[in-house]
Parts: sequence; structure tokens; C-alpha cells
Amino acid sequence: MVKATMTERIFNLVVPLPHKGTAMRTTETAGSRRAGSGAVSPLIGAGTGLRRGDVDSANTRSTPRTLTTPGTRTSTTATRTTTTRATRAAPAPSADQTERHPADFSFTELVEAYFDCRKNKRNTASALDFEQDLERNLRRLFDELQAVRYRPGRSICFVITRPKPREVWAAEFRDRIVHHLLYNRIAPSFYCSFVTDSCACIPGRGTLYAAQRLEAKIRSLTQNWTRPAHYLKLDLANFFVSIDKRILREQIAARVTESWWLTLAETILFHDPRQNFDYHGQPALIERVPPHKRLTSQPSHLGLPIGNLSSQFFANIYLDALDQHVKHQVRARHYVRYVDDFILLHESPQWLNAAHDDIEAFLPTRLNARLNPSKTILQPIDRGVDFVGHVIKPWHRSTRRRTVDASVRRIAQTPADELLEVGNSYFGLLRQAEHSHHDRTRLANVLRQRGHTINGDITKTYRKAPALLSWRRPASANS
Repeated sequence: MVKATMTERIFNLVVPLPHKGTAMRTTETAGSRRAGSGAVSPLIGAGTGLRRGDVDSANTRSTPRTLTTPGTRTSTTATRTTTTRATRAAPAPSADQTERHPADFSFTELVEAYFDCRKNKRNTASALDFEQDLERNLRRLFDELQAVRYRPGRSICFVITRPKPREVWAAEFRDRIVHHLLYNRIAPSFYCSFVTDSCACIPGRGTLYAAQRLEAKIRSLTQNWTRPAHYLKLDLANFFVSIDKRILREQIAARVTESWWLTLAETILFHDPRQNFDYHGQPALIERVPPHKRLTSQPSHLGLPIGNLSSQFFANIYLDALDQHVKHQVRARHYVRYVDDFILLHESPQWLNAAHDDIEAFLPTRLNARLNPSKTILQPIDRGVDFVGHVIKPWHRSTRRRTVDASVRRIAQTPADELLEVGNSYFGLLRQAEHSHHDRTRLANVLRQRGHTINGDITKTYRKAPALLSWRRPASANS
């Protein structure tokens, strides 16, 4: 008689919150790709982590009590107004459709996407709710993706007021995991084709990268500020709400050749969050957003929701056509773009005017976009270039004055329990500018007035040390 044995494997994903960054990456082990098997190899254990940088955070948002208005539902906490719309029914894929779109990803990749998604957001309500039954939720999501049955869920809409009123749309936590899964797979093939002057939402290319690259180009063009030159600063009008999804789909399909990944990208791209969402906050705040900047005011084929990783990534794909045109058709040697703000440098203002006319004619025909004439600037460089919050002048790069004033006002009004995080955040922002000593001193003075201490380099703040208790000599036994 032959006895069959089965090896039991444990998949432990629920771990305590770490106090320091832990290694969080593993390689796929043999047997994890078996179809139809629920057994998976351990991903967390001694000596094997899943990803670096898993940190704690407590991102909370509180809103004042709102009045109930017709067409809205107020939750039991009285701090959130909820509006729900009907969701369009989507037909389930047939068996032959599933066979034509084989899912080319492993469960390990989905777990990695989960850890990417929860980074810095593990203490949020949506992340904690998903983690209550983590393994089952991940397995259910994995099965839906494998069978091409995945459909995005309900979104959350709220309004931010700094620096200006804008709609923000946040997808469900499980949907954000799918965004990271798609991003991790297809982003490298797009990044290798982007020009090095394209910044924002690209690893290593944030605001500091954009400011330093622009300053280097200015020094190169003016030969260290010894020659005159001009700059042309342009901005796209209502960028995110005017992105044409049909054009974007063709741009994605030109590089994503795997049918399953292209189908997933289309599912995310053409999902309309306005059909099923909860609105959090006061209803009056939505009226502060201009109608032409609201996603809810656009036709279904226009606009991407601000707030999702997929929207940021898709926006870079969309504007890559502009980058390629400016570099290869306009032949601009000195050009930097950060999202929808971009700058061209040249010795001749006439050449820059011709470049402006060329770009203005290209945008409507190729991207169905247009320039914002109120934000078009053509000036000599030595007057100063304001870009991504930095002001670049001869031999001097500082933080925009409006940003410094806003940081000082906010530090003066921040609650005491949040002052440490907010203060260090602003110190990190001001440190990006080379000439920021005076600005950091202003910030430090306000923090000291509120009882915090500052290090000698004026780059970090600490909590106020508790008052030392007075020391008393213990009474002798004979006294």
C-alpha cells in the first residue's frame, strides 16, 4: 500500500507594526505557480523579508459636522457626508475570453503590490479593514484578476483647499493594490523611453531633481550667468480633467503588447468613479472648486481622477508625446517639464516665440489639449525663474516666498500634538533650496516660541524636554 503525504505550508501576512524599516522582498519559490493550488510558500519569516521601507503612519482626517442636504446621507459619526450613485452593470467574461487573456503574474507579485500600497498608509481605516482578513482578501482579488472578473469598486471624493480648492478621488484599498500591480509591471518599459527632462511621479525625479536640472541648464546656457538668455514658461489648461482617455488608450497599447495587461490597463483607465462614490466633507466645499476644474462636469471620455497612482502614471504617458515633440521637432536643447508645467530656455526671445506657436498648434491636434494663456511667461533669466516652488536667480536658489510665508503661518496654527511632524516636514522642504538659512531661521523661531528645540544646523526640530524634577537629598534614618 502506498501512502500519499502532503506538505503543509503556512502563509503568514499579518505581522505587528514594525518600528523601523524592514526588508520586504522575496523571490518566488518553486510550487507557487501551481494552478488551482491554495498552498503557497511562506513569505514572511526569519531571514526572508518582503520589501524595504515598511513604516508606520497615522494619516487621519477629521471634518466638522455637516448639515444634511437633499440627496445626501450623513453617517453615524456626523463627520462624513456620503453620496452614492448607481453603478453600471458590467457583463461577466466568458470562458473563451479568459483563455484568450492568460494572466501573466504570480501571487507573489500581488503581495508585493499590497506592501507597496500600504507603505506609509498602514494605519488608515481602509488598510486596516483589508488586513483584518488579509490572506482571504488577497486570494479573492487574485482569483478575480486571473479570471478577468475584476471590476473597480467605490471611490471616495473629497476637496482640499491648499494650495487651491481641488477635487481628490481615492480608490478603494483593493483597487489601489491593482494600480500598484499594473504599475510595477509596465512602468519600466515606459520609463526607459521617457526623456530625462520629464519629472514628477518618476522615481528619483521629484521637485528637487527638476529644480537642480533647470539650474544646471541655465548655467550651461548662460555660461555661469555671464551671457544673457530668456525663458518661456508654459502651463496646460485644466490638465487632469481634460485628458482624453481615447488618445491615452492608444498610447498605452503602442507599448503594452500583452493582452491581459492591456485589458487591465483599460479597465482602470475607463472606470468612471463618478458612477459610484462617497463624498466626504462639507457639501459647501465642492462649490469652491471651479466648474471647469471638476471631474464631475466633464464628459465620460475626458478626465482622470486626481489622487490615484494610476492617474499620475497615465499622465506621464500622455505628455510623453509633448516631450518628444519639443525635443525632436522643436529641437529645444534646454527643456524641463514637471507634470503640466514646462520651461524652454534659449538665447533668442524670437526663437522662443516661434516655439510657443509650434507647441500651441501641436497640442490640440495631437493631445486634445491647450495652453493656459494666463500662465504663459517670457522673460530674461536674470530676473529670476520661478519653477516647482524654487526661485532661481544668478548664483542663488531659494524657496518661493509665498511657500515660506504659508509654512510660518501653518506652524503657528498647528495643534501641539502634530507640531513635530509638520515642523520637520517644512524643514525638509526648505532644505532643498541652497540659500534657505534665513527661511529656516524664521521657521525655527516660531517653533521655539511654541516650546520646541532646534538642532544647531537649523534642519530639525525636537519635542520640548520635560522639566527636570527638583532633586532632594533623602532624609537620613536618624533625622
